[in-house]
Amino acid sequence: MTHQLSSIHPEAIIGENVFISPFVSIDKNVVIGDNTYIHPNVVIMSGARIGKNCRIFPGAVIAGIPQDLKFKGEETIAVIGDNTTIRECATVNRGTAAKGQTTVGNDCLLMAYSHVAHDCILKNHVILGNASQLAGEVEVDDYAILSGGSLVHQFTKVGRHAMIQGGSRVGKDIPPFIVVGREPITYSGVNIVGLRRRGFENEKIGAIQEIYRILYQSGMNNKDAAKYIEENIPSSEEKENIITFIANSSRGIVRGYLE
Repeated sequence: MTHQLSSIHPEAIIGENVFISPFVSIDKNVVIGDNTYIHPNVVIMSGARIGKNCRIFPGAVIAGIPQDLKFKGEETIAVIGDNTTIRECATVNRGTAAKGQTTVGNDCLLMAYSHVAHDCILKNHVILGNASQLAGEVEVDDYAILSGGSLVHQFTKVGRHAMIQGGSRVGKDIPPFIVVGREPITYSGVNIVGLRRRGFENEKIGAIQEIYRILYQSGMNNKDAAKYIEENIPSSEEKENIITFIANSSRGIVRGYLE
């Protein structure tokens, strides 16, 4: 189902029941999975790997070369998972030699004018709000939400189930399960609404709140607070996720609102 006014390279691999609208450009070295719908004026460049059941809206550009002066034309890719929607004029650049690929997971939503730069890793169920901008090598974990106009510094990590309020400038790592906002960006509490929507029981949410109370309101520094949490809070998947995230943070975690 390819419109005659579209340009499809003969070496592109197109799955079954893919709908390609007018004025779409698809380059060589592209793979598109079954049942994907591509709206008019989409540009899919060399290195794109698009999954099944995706929807790509007008003006989006997938697998453009990185906006990175270190890029020397190496063969890299941009991977889009299954069931992902990419809205109007969103852009996903392919990787560089650093990681070799940019990855957007399954069931993600990239809203209009959002940008995913080279070597970013977005896991599953991630939402980027309108005009959100991710610099190179940003990592965003499952179910994280970046509200409209968020600006994320290169190499920053965003934890699972975190929510970033609209218009935020993110230069520190954002631990899992929390809401951040204000200017400069600070911890604003646990993402209670989001966690309930994801099926977290009140007991688990309460345990997460206690962890962040210790981390941000006890007066201890991050290292001492993390040690106290490790030794005194009962073991759980959520606790281990938070402790591991803090331990592996290279940019340091976002500040608390009482600091």
